[in-house]
Amino acid sequence: MPLQYKIDVLTSLKEKGYNSNRIRTEGLLSQSTLQKFRNNQGVSWENIETLCKLLDCQPGDLIEYVEEPTDD
Repeated sequence: MPLQYKIDVLTSLKEKGYNSNRIRTEGLLSQSTLQKFRNNQGVSWENIETLCKLLDCQPGDLIEYVEEPTDD
């Protein structure tokens, strides 16, 4: 995946006081979205926007482009 997370999203959320239970209870992110973070999978821009609000950051603080190696 050429886009990857620059931070451990779940750890960063916990540091801001958002554990998995609170996130689900308050309807901030779905369980499937949390699982995608655990598995380093992509999420929607809507979820990136939610993360930016919760973590008080910009999308570039969360994700980065990493070029995939080519098969030469």
